[in-house]
Amino acid sequence: EVLSEDLLQVEKRLELVKQVSHSTHKKLTACLQGQQGVDADKRSKKLPLTTLAQCLMEGSAVLGDDSLLGKMLRLCGEAEDKLAQELIHFELQVERDVIEPLFVLAEVEIPNIQKQRKHLAKLVLDMDSSRTRWQQSVKSSGLASNLQPTGAKADALREEMEEAANRVEICRDQLSADMYNFVAKEVDYANYFQTLIEVQAEYHRKSLALLQNVLPQIKAQQEAWMEKPSFGKPLEEHLAVSGREIAFPVEACVTMLLECGMQEEGLFRVAPSASKLKKLKAALDCCVVDVQEYSADPHAIAGALKSYLRELPEPLMTFELYEEWIQASNIPEQEKRLQALWSACEKLPKANYNNIRYLIKFLAKLTEYQDTNKMTPSNVAIVLGPNLLWPQMMTTVSLQIVGIIEPLIQHADWFFPGGRLCPTAVVGWDGLRGPPLGRGQLVSVSPPSMGVRVMDTSWVARRGTPGVRKASSTPPAAQPPAPPTDLPTTPHSPIPEQSPDVSATPSPLLTSFGFPPGAERTR
Repeated sequence: EVLSEDLLQVEKRLELVKQVSHSTHKKLTACLQGQQGVDADKRSKKLPLTTLAQCLMEGSAVLGDDSLLGKMLRLCGEAEDKLAQELIHFELQVERDVIEPLFVLAEVEIPNIQKQRKHLAKLVLDMDSSRTRWQQSVKSSGLASNLQPTGAKADALREEMEEAANRVEICRDQLSADMYNFVAKEVDYANYFQTLIEVQAEYHRKSLALLQNVLPQIKAQQEAWMEKPSFGKPLEEHLAVSGREIAFPVEACVTMLLECGMQEEGLFRVAPSASKLKKLKAALDCCVVDVQEYSADPHAIAGALKSYLRELPEPLMTFELYEEWIQASNIPEQEKRLQALWSACEKLPKANYNNIRYLIKFLAKLTEYQDTNKMTPSNVAIVLGPNLLWPQMMTTVSLQIVGIIEPLIQHADWFFPGGRLCPTAVVGWDGLRGPPLGRGQLVSVSPPSMGVRVMDTSWVARRGTPGVRKASSTPPAAQPPAPPTDLPTTPHSPIPEQSPDVSATPSPLLTSFGFPPGAERTR
């Protein structure tokens, strides 16, 4: 062997490194999205991200900045274009610092060493042939092995042999030097892969920074856009987005029902038309409802209110208090049961409390017309209770829920003191006073000869309520108000309905509940 054992090991490693480098180069090239070997401008035209950015910008121009989608498309299009530029820079750097050096290693440097190794093998064969001829010449001359043959032919053979040996020596030295250099440069070859990761990390850092810069702008546009759906959304999220105190679907449906549905038989019990209900829910999600269209179909309005309550991610009376509500309903003593229910009411979050109070006050008003609409507190509790309270792992509806909702309706003024249904003084048949008209308004029809009237239901949320109810420094359950004095004797059938403190004849328009000073809740 003309190579040492160490160099023979290096020779085997050369082939393995060549295979790995060739494969890696091929896969890395396949990862490039731009066209390899061209300048940045030409790469940009062929880049999918650039095409996407152009599409988004064209869509933005079509929709315009007056629409939320148009604004989103513009912001995203600008972001995608910047990402495309970062990607081009990244690919050019990878191509220059990783892909090309790997190509040179796999297709130039290692093949040159292997080519030189083959040349050395050929020179060794030539040297062996020259030595063989020289040895045959020595044997034919009959000389001792330690004697040199003489003559022109012998001299020529000896020179040929020495020349061949010299060429082998030179080639072997050069090959050994190249192999040792390959071993010594392995750390440089390894740096190609370190460079790949570093370049990728820098590319992703820049891309992330770019996205993080544009995200606040996108979120700001989303938050500034008031036309957001409310069905299926968390109550507090909807209230925060809309700037309201009472959820729009609740207030809008109650407003319309006060006007056209209080004496409708079987309200909340009779199923509405599926198509009409679907249309009304969609209109409520847009915060614009044509009251005239639904004034003849109060069951659709009641169905939309039930759907909103049922589609809340968490019931209005909360998962957290579910067990407390159930335990309160199981108390046999009437007085203690009412006080336990009062205590649970006081633990409701502010948003839930305000909305359940609003709703219960309306349901109490509805039961004042039970002779006509057949909706007693018990009937209302049966049809609406499962939409106000349900367990987190829903299996079957507990009948105990009816025993919770019914007394809340019967004793609405005791559970929620200070609030009375009253005709609003802000919006009336004689026109609109308050904030200027805008999005989120209800369109109604005034009496004959009055023309079309617009009813803005957002005034309640903007003006708030007149007073603030101070939270007690002691736990609410510790100091409940005195229970009603006229408790019935039949268990689970709280007080007979108190006589209403408003006229039995509904006012022409009841849009909200007015709460005098001391009625509002703070948390």
